[in-house]
Amino acid sequence: MEFVYTLKNIEHRLGENFCLKVPQLDIDRHKIHVVSGPNGAGKSTLLRILALLLKPQQGALCFSGQPIDPSPRSQLSLRRKITLVAQSPYLLQGSVFSNLAFGLKIRQINRAEQEQRISETLPIVGLTDFSQRPIKELSGGENQRVALARALVLNPEVLLLDEPTANIDHDSLSDFEQLLRSLAKNGMTIIMSTHDPAQAERLNGHLIKVQNGMVKG
Repeated sequence: MEFVYTLKNIEHRLGENFCLKVPQLDIDRHKIHVVSGPNGAGKSTLLRILALLLKPQQGALCFSGQPIDPSPRSQLSLRRKITLVAQSPYLLQGSVFSNLAFGLKIRQINRAEQEQRISETLPIVGLTDFSQRPIKELSGGENQRVALARALVLNPEVLLLDEPTANIDHDSLSDFEQLLRSLAKNGMTIIMSTHDPAQAERLNGHLIKVQNGMVKG
């Protein structure tokens, strides 16, 4: 079986007192993987390594069975297959449409395709009629959905989510988890961090535990 990620003997030190260690971790395609652990355990650091935003100081990281090529062109190509949504995502001033269109413009997607992708993506996150809504008028939960839509509109192979349910109210949690299950069922690989280890069971996902910088998959 070819894994989307393979990590072996990874170490990454931050400051003098913290070191993330991943002896061995294989991440299957088209599944939900839940990274669980307390604050400061290393969850966000692991996600940033998987997003290719941090280069491990030691060890081997492979994507689709191939070692990560450090050349800028290869890195750019891989990063377009991977999207990370931060816990407190930064949204641009303006409309929901302009936020979703931003990444598409960078990829030189023409206006007609931008409009089509955005119109297809907003209903997925429950924001069907929000295209021209100003960002400043949205609630915290709606901002989180816009950030997710901005990631989904890029059609990534891998979706990385840092504490995506931390600021979602209880009534919206079930709908959000159903959305994640649907995305995985349709072929996306989802890796998300959480404080709640029970989320892995609810999502029928694979639990990855992080404790004091040690990752156990």
